[in-house]
Amino acid sequence: MTDTTAFDWRPFLLEWSAEWADSLPDDETRSTDDEAALRARWLGFPPASEERIVAMEERLGRRMPPSYREFLKVSDGWRHAGGFVWLLAGTADARWHRNESGLADMYEEYLDEDAGPEERREADIWRRGLQLDVESDITHVLLDPEDVDEDGEWAVYTWASWRAAPPERHANFHAFMRDMHREFHSLRAHRNDGEPVFANDTTRKLDAQVEEARLEALRGGWERAGRALAEAKEYGRPRAAGLGHQIRRLLGETHAVDFDGLVTDPRYAPELLPPLMAEHAAHSYRDDSTLTFHLRGAGDDVVSLAHTTLDQLRNGTYRYAAAGPFGEAVERARELARWGDTDAAWRTLRDALPLWEPLGPDHLAPLGWVADPLLGPLLTAERGRELLSTPRGGQQGEAPRPTAGLDPGDLAWLAERDPGNNRTSYRFVLVEGVEPQELPGRLADGDGTVLNTPATAWEARARALRDRRESSSHDDRALMAVGRAGAGWSFAFDGDPAPFNRWRFVSPAAAASAGTRVVVVWSGLRAWHGEPFFHLSVARDGAEEYAFTYTDGEVRSSGEIPRALDPDRSFGDAEGGAEAERPLLAAVTEQFGVRLPRHALVRGRLHTFTTRSWTRPPGDGETYTVIRIGETADPVEGTVAPDPRS
Repeated sequence: MTDTTAFDWRPFLLEWSAEWADSLPDDETRSTDDEAALRARWLGFPPASEERIVAMEERLGRRMPPSYREFLKVSDGWRHAGGFVWLLAGTADARWHRNESGLADMYEEYLDEDAGPEERREADIWRRGLQLDVESDITHVLLDPEDVDEDGEWAVYTWASWRAAPPERHANFHAFMRDMHREFHSLRAHRNDGEPVFANDTTRKLDAQVEEARLEALRGGWERAGRALAEAKEYGRPRAAGLGHQIRRLLGETHAVDFDGLVTDPRYAPELLPPLMAEHAAHSYRDDSTLTFHLRGAGDDVVSLAHTTLDQLRNGTYRYAAAGPFGEAVERARELARWGDTDAAWRTLRDALPLWEPLGPDHLAPLGWVADPLLGPLLTAERGRELLSTPRGGQQGEAPRPTAGLDPGDLAWLAERDPGNNRTSYRFVLVEGVEPQELPGRLADGDGTVLNTPATAWEARARALRDRRESSSHDDRALMAVGRAGAGWSFAFDGDPAPFNRWRFVSPAAAASAGTRVVVVWSGLRAWHGEPFFHLSVARDGAEEYAFTYTDGEVRSSGEIPRALDPDRSFGDAEGGAEAERPLLAAVTEQFGVRLPRHALVRGRLHTFTTRSWTRPPGDGETYTVIRIGETADPVEGTVAPDPRS
């Protein structure tokens, strides 16, 4: 806690006064009081004597808080506290507000029985506060005699109608004046043509602080750099916000992160536009005309690049690129992420960071990659901190401890509840010795099926529904994401399968296993509806080796099942079978040396395709419906008696 009584007010107030005087244009019209303050280079008044302060306290019935008392001993009032309080009260003008503004009534209208202490304080301050604003731009400054700390300091609350925000709290009068000095600086920092350059000891010190913070950030000291930049930003120093926003974006923050003009600089636009445009594209309700706010002052080339980038982000074709060795690592990382190995992709980027070079003096870290459809999902808060802690851009520093991988390296994670408990049923196909891009040729109809562009699970399902023109109540064509499942294996995964029908189900294992080995798993042990079930089948060279299906409380099996996968060990005593899910998945992991990439499947983007149906062809006597969208023909429907098992 700051010892406010030990603060030396006079040097601080003299410095502020000199900064104010030097910032005034020569031809500006000023009041008589301001002319006198300019000549004296002093915004204050003569000091108040102890007797005068005591007389004020007797008039008000309360001893004043320490920092306000010490201030009055140096200046009995103050002109231009910040940008909107033109005269601050001294001993003669301080008075109890007593709801003179009527604001207590306004705030009380919105209180209900559930209102908390903070909301009630916002209403009560107008009845009990000591008013310090004498002349202002509809800005109130109130000392709160009931918000008192252990040193006897009263909190200060400020409120302006045009801010459309609750009263702002300052810990004490000393903190309030510090904040007003910062506000004064932030308003003076952006000068109009013809006005004197705003430069003084404070600005020079802060500008040097910004430059040192930039170097500290490149050395990996992002926390210290962030604090220094935040302070300089409050004073309105150029560069501070743009540099600080880069740190904030890599920590996962997006609100009010616009890089403060750097984005319109052609040097930095290729790196900073993509994350800014990605945030815009993620909010479909935002009209593109709002981009003019972020692009104000930008040249035609930057505006054109912004709209091109936005189009690419919306259609999923944006591809981050960087120069030099780091750019080469980006390409390798994207290929790894493309097939689900996000941990290896992150390690590739991380290890190349020391080789990264900034595009200019205000560039702290690679940022465009966070908008890349494949690389962006690699970012987590922990990884953002790791990146920021890594020395780069030619600076030296201590490398951070690597963050832990996000993937467990097995299949057992599928048995864990996901947020919302939505993953209650899933199925996957594992194919040995085959690349992921070859899976459509083994699992889809015909030779023309190709992989769709990478998408999240939600994006892929939405795209499939949008493009679907025909559906059948009998067919079960799975939309599956593909990738690598460990050394020598590829996978196809469906996290939202159709209901399991054991009478119609046909495992794709045998048909997909020509010249190799295939494992098929379909689990519904935690399904919301129907009986719990679990299926495993293994085929090699076009023939099924063994399989079992647990459903309706019974196990049906074929072939010689390895002991580790024996269903009797899992379902013999398991009521409902849910307890068997994790051990079974662990056994499959151990038996075949496979894994599924959790982060890529849950958070990332993967290629997808639609398989052939997982059901047998309709038999005699079975009825099903085919619905075609966009055609005038009536739905096609069978006319024979239904199979009683369906």
